[in-house]
Amino acid sequence: MMGSRRRPLVTALLACAAAIIIVASCAAPDNATAAAPSFGDNFEITGAEDHVKTSPDGQTWYLYLDNKTGVGFQTKQRYLFGWFSMKLKLVGNDSAGVVTAYYVRVPSSSNQMCSDVDAAPQRDELDFEFLGNRTGQPYIIQTNVYHNGVGGREMRHSLWFDPTADFHTYSILWNTKHIVFFVDKVAIRVYPNNAAKPVNGFFPTAKPMYVFSSIWNADDWATRGGLEKTDWAKAPFVSSYRDFAADSCAWPSSSAPGAPPACAAANASADRWWDQPPAWALDDAQRKDAAWVARNLVIYDYCADRDRFPAPPEECALRPPAS
Repeated sequence: MMGSRRRPLVTALLACAAAIIIVASCAAPDNATAAAPSFGDNFEITGAEDHVKTSPDGQTWYLYLDNKTGVGFQTKQRYLFGWFSMKLKLVGNDSAGVVTAYYVRVPSSSNQMCSDVDAAPQRDELDFEFLGNRTGQPYIIQTNVYHNGVGGREMRHSLWFDPTADFHTYSILWNTKHIVFFVDKVAIRVYPNNAAKPVNGFFPTAKPMYVFSSIWNADDWATRGGLEKTDWAKAPFVSSYRDFAADSCAWPSSSAPGAPPACAAANASADRWWDQPPAWALDDAQRKDAAWVARNLVIYDYCADRDRFPAPPEECALRPPAS
């Protein structure tokens, strides 16, 4: 899959003393690299509990999909802004029709970040979705942003490695300036906020979100637009998760709607490295990596789809220029 492609530049990022990944800059505090608790400390299972297995040390969860059901999990804690990271190893061999998701959201179902379940019709959501394929064909990674229940901001990328051979780190930086999707310290996508429209712009700023992950059957659309169906003779399909980390503004369960915690306020604390000036834009090395990704790995970009968007959505003009 690599062919003649060069490996992305990560020199500046490797200087960060991060146990998992630093998704904004090398200015992250030491406590951002603390060892993560067990999965059971952070998450609760959503769905069939017999479709989740746990490693003996409790640090790795395995999610199973068969022709009966898939399964997922979500954090016990809600968050508003921050840095979220997890290592995933995707379903190997023939995974056509299978979607593994990791997301932040105001909730519903997949691997995303998402806001509260009750708010699902008006949910905000930041998605990584990994679209399986026939044996020997590469995975496609799809990212998306939802705001107030509206999505349609899909981008699709290929990867420069085999995501089924080992664990790789997938991270989201979410602050008031932008959302950045990272893969192994490489920024593959920057989604900017329109500061001129802090309330009405297409950007999540107010709803606390959970972190989710799931594995599910989506053979009606996931592989070649639904042409390739899930081969249930290959089941169960197993995706693996470990090393979840969140350095973020935790939203207390006691907080009333409309009453965000103090850490959500602008410039609340220098400890919030993920919403300080160094994290508001990519550094030089990150921009070079992002430009390499844009030249070599983009499969689909909604900003370039004139059939869907004759006039590109306003955030498309706000993207940082390629180096």
